[in-house]
Amino acid sequence: MAGTAEHKNSGSTFAPLREPTFRRVWTASLLSNFGQLILGVGAAWEMTRLTSSPTMVALVQTALMLPLMLVAVPAGAIADMLDRRKIAITGLAISIICAALLTALAYMELTTPWVLLAFCSLIGVGVAIYVPAWQSSVGEQVSAKNLPSAIALGSISYNLARSFGPAIGGLVVLAAGAQAAFAINAFCYAPLLLVYFFWKRQQMPSRLPPERIDRAIVSGARYAMHSQAIRKVLGRSFVIALAGATAGALAPLLAKDLLGGNASTYGLLLGAGGVGAVGGAMLVGRVTAKFRAETAIRCMSIFSGIMLAALGFSHNLILSCLLFAAASASSIMTISMLNVSVQLSAPRWVTARALSLFSASLTGGIAIGSVIWGAVAQGWGVTAAMVASGIALGLTPLFGLLSPLPEAADAKVETVELNSEPDVALGLTLRSGPISIAIDYRVDPEQARDFYDAMRAVQAARLRNGGFNWSIARDIADPTSWTERYHCPTWGDYLRMRNRFTQADRDAQAFADSFCSALPKVIRRRLERPFGSVRWRADSPDLKQSNVGFIGP
Repeated sequence: MAGTAEHKNSGSTFAPLREPTFRRVWTASLLSNFGQLILGVGAAWEMTRLTSSPTMVALVQTALMLPLMLVAVPAGAIADMLDRRKIAITGLAISIICAALLTALAYMELTTPWVLLAFCSLIGVGVAIYVPAWQSSVGEQVSAKNLPSAIALGSISYNLARSFGPAIGGLVVLAAGAQAAFAINAFCYAPLLLVYFFWKRQQMPSRLPPERIDRAIVSGARYAMHSQAIRKVLGRSFVIALAGATAGALAPLLAKDLLGGNASTYGLLLGAGGVGAVGGAMLVGRVTAKFRAETAIRCMSIFSGIMLAALGFSHNLILSCLLFAAASASSIMTISMLNVSVQLSAPRWVTARALSLFSASLTGGIAIGSVIWGAVAQGWGVTAAMVASGIALGLTPLFGLLSPLPEAADAKVETVELNSEPDVALGLTLRSGPISIAIDYRVDPEQARDFYDAMRAVQAARLRNGGFNWSIARDIADPTSWTERYHCPTWGDYLRMRNRFTQADRDAQAFADSFCSALPKVIRRRLERPFGSVRWRADSPDLKQSNVGFIGP
C-alpha cells in the first residue's frame, strides 16, 4: 500500500522536532492550545454563573465552534492563494485583540451571556483564519520524510493540552475567576504570533496569479463535490460530530448537576478526556494497520455511543472520568482517521481548502449538535440528552452500510505535468473567456459502452479540476465519432485546470484513450464571444490585451 510505504520511509514520531522552525511552531502551538482550552473552561463556567439555562451553557461550545464552520472555507481558500505566514499572523492577531477586550470587560463586570458568546465567536474567527494556514504550511516547515510525523505531532499537541489544560483552567477559575482565564488565553496566543512573525518563509512564486477569493472557494467546493472520497468523509464527519456533540457541550452540566461539583470538577473531567485522547492518538497507527478505516470507525462510533450513554447515568467522579476518557480516546481515533483520509485524497493545490471543508463539517456538526442536545437537556434533563446522543452516535455506522468510506491508499493525488502545449495564435489575457474545449475521439462501436463508462471517470476529473458544462456526444451519422465538450470561465482558469491534473486523472484519461483507434485525438480550443480579439480598425490598439500565451504545462 502506498500509505504504508510512505509511513515506513518517514522519520520517527518526534523527528520533526529536530527541525528548528517546526519545533518553535509546535512548542508555541502547545501553549496556545492550553490557552484555548482554558478559555473554554472559563467561558463555560462563567455562563453557568450568569444563567441557569442549559441551552445557553451549550451555546458556549457553539460560539467557539461555529466560526470554524463558517470561516474555515474562505480561510482555506485564502491560505491556498496568499502568503500563509501572513494569514496565520492575521488570525492570531484577531484572537489576541478579542481575548484582551473580553478580559477587560470581565474585570469591569460588563459581561452578559450574549456578550460572552459574541466574544467567544470573535476569538473563534481568529482561530478559524489561522488553522488552515498552519495546517497547509506544515510541509514547508519539515522535510518530506518527516511530514506524516509532523501531522501526527500536531494532533498530539492539542491532545496533550487537553490532558491538563481543562484541569488547569478549572483551578484558575476557582482561584481567580473567569477573568483570569480570559487573560491567560490572550497571553498564550502571543508566543505563536511572534514565531510566525520571525519565520523567514521561502515562498515559491506561482506561474499564475492567485485566483479571486470567490473563485478559489468555488474551486475548492467543486473539487470536494466531485470527489467521491472527500464527499463521503465530509458527510460522515458531520453526522458523527452532530450525534456526539454532548461530550463537550454538556460537560459543565455533567460536573455541576450529576456530579455536584465545581469548576475544578469540570476541569478534571475534561482533563480525563484529554488523557484519553492522547492515548487514542497513540493507538491510531496500530488500529489502521490492522483494520480498514470503515471497520475501525464503525467500531469506534458504537463504543463512543455506549460511553456517552453511560455518562448520563454516572454520579461518581472516578467512573465519569474513566467513561469520559474512553469516549475521548475513541473520538480522537475516529477524527484522526477521517483527517488522514482527507489528506490522502486531496492534491496539494487544494489541500488547505479540503482540510478547511473537513474542519467546517466537523465543527459545524458539533455547533449544531450542541444546540440540539442543549435543547433536549433543557426539556428532558441531562441524562436523557446523553442517552439520546449515545444512541444516535451508535447508529451512525448505518451510514457506512449505505456509503462506505473509500480506501485512500490508491488515490494517486500527486500532480503531473502534461506533455502537450496548446497552439495559441490569438493574443489572450488571463481574463479572456469563456473558453470552449472540444475533443474528438474515434471508437470501435463494439467498445462504445466500455468507452462511455471510462469517460465518466474523465468527467469527474474535468469537473474536479475546474471544468464546467461537461458533455459527451456521439455522431448519429458516424457511430465511431464521439465528441467531449466542456467550458472554462477564462483562459486563466483553463491554465490552472491543466496544472491540477493528478496521476489518477492521467490514468483515467489513458484508460479512456485505450478504446480509441490509432488516429490521434483532435482537440479544439475556442474563445467564445471573442469581442476582445476583434478590431474595428486594423491599427486600433487593445488596451486590455497583454501577450499572455500558454503558462505552465
